[in-house]
Amino acid sequence: MRTVFVTGTAGFIGFHLAKHLLAEGFSVVGFDGLTDYYDVTLKRKRHEMLEEQPNFQAHIGMLEDNDMLARVVAEAKPDVIVHLAAQAGVRYSLENPRAYVDTNLTGTFNLMEAARVAKVDHLLMASTSSVYGGNKTMPFEETQATELPLTLYAATKKANEAMAHSYAHLWHMPTTMFRFFTVYGPWGRPDLALFKFVRAALAGEAIDVYNHGKMARDFTYVDDLVRSIRKLIDAAPAHPDAGEAAIPGDSLSPVAPFRTINIGNGTCVPLMDFISEIEVALGQKIEKNMMEMQKGDVPGTWANADLLEALTGYLPNTSVKEGIGQFVQWYREYYEV
Repeated sequence: MRTVFVTGTAGFIGFHLAKHLLAEGFSVVGFDGLTDYYDVTLKRKRHEMLEEQPNFQAHIGMLEDNDMLARVVAEAKPDVIVHLAAQAGVRYSLENPRAYVDTNLTGTFNLMEAARVAKVDHLLMASTSSVYGGNKTMPFEETQATELPLTLYAATKKANEAMAHSYAHLWHMPTTMFRFFTVYGPWGRPDLALFKFVRAALAGEAIDVYNHGKMARDFTYVDDLVRSIRKLIDAAPAHPDAGEAAIPGDSLSPVAPFRTINIGNGTCVPLMDFISEIEVALGQKIEKNMMEMQKGDVPGTWANADLLEALTGYLPNTSVKEGIGQFVQWYREYYEV
């Protein structure tokens, strides 16, 4: 039985990935800090559900605690590490920037060191579509320049990509970085737009719509995302000297077994259309406060997912109508509203 070490298993994406891997027969060792960035009760509930599975083992600790992290990884002897834990949130990085340095830089360094010592077959780590920053050419492709981050959150994730590339080169450690595009779905984070919109609407409150609604996002349903990650586990990048056939548009490094990959739905959905689908799913109109653009935000994101399809034969395909419907059903059941 293969063992996968997953950081952030009490988080939104980590929970769904662990559940998927367990259903497929993997042994999963989870690591999470249970920080209070948002409702810890929700995080604990996710872990409780995973702990019902015999092949799941949870460890509570901070990535910044190098001694504990190194010990847990060494004891787990993982074949693969998937690093999802991070201080997330574009807007929160304006309020508490140090948290991003501590977790996303120091914590990720500690995780890479543990992976190096463990000699894992494949290290996979989460980046973000935010690294495209001021790039205005869409859809975003992995080979485009990402030198214009607009927030510290994006800058730390760009730094993670550079750090990981250096380790892949120095230690010949196959490494894949995924750039996520606006992930949503059941058990989502309360700070994400869909969660906030549904909560406000059901409470009879208005929602804040930034840039007067002139926004668009590549919304990616969480089940599609974790299926993509699962398939990428088996698509470890080879060292360039291995002589594998070239893939058009590949982001494979010329000097390391390292690759960046977009995971997105490949569609650019206007924010107002997204809100309209929420209204349909709820069966009610939502009052809207039209606001100016928030500092550090971007008007649009859109993923070119050709490389993901070339490597895995898979493309995310859940429509926002279906995905929003699934989230609303979960929300009503979980909060009994």
